[in-house]
Amino acid sequence: MDVDAATQTMIDNLPARTGRELPAWFAELDAAALDRHAAAVAFLKTEHGVTHGFANLIVKLHRSQGETVTADGLVDAQYEGRKAGLRPVYERLVAAASAFGDDVEVSPKKTGVSLRRGKQFALIEAPSATRISVGINLRGVAPTARLRGATGMCTHRVDVTSVDEVDAELVGWLHDAYDRA
Repeated sequence: MDVDAATQTMIDNLPARTGRELPAWFAELDAAALDRHAAAVAFLKTEHGVTHGFANLIVKLHRSQGETVTADGLVDAQYEGRKAGLRPVYERLVAAASAFGDDVEVSPKKTGVSLRRGKQFALIEAPSATRISVGINLRGVAPTARLRGATGMCTHRVDVTSVDEVDAELVGWLHDAYDRA
């Protein structure tokens, strides 16, 4: 089971925070035989007093047992089928951000790829077959027509539909976010 550093930290903290290690929780879920994710999370929370974050992690890992998910596999899954034409845009964005320094971490998840330097400074997602949405953390920067204000983990968003749109302006915003991270 390949996991990112944050997930591994949670796994390492399970015994201290929940009283059991992961295999014991897996056995508990096997015995409960709950087929829905939400029902299994609710079971851990109500019957065992596990916090939501840990319950969600335990259930997610329990359901993915035996699956080997690699970073490349996660990215491949995001850019297959109708979204395959966006892969060059993604590659250009990652190449530009990686050039900022050796400390850029490219961290693929199921639906997006976080760009991190200690903390996340950008998020690359492909919400449709025609565009990539680049979330950028630029607190205090006024939105523009292209650099739209956003809520959530990213303060701004830029939509990109072609490799040509990964231009000096966009790379500049990414570099500014990298410098702030």
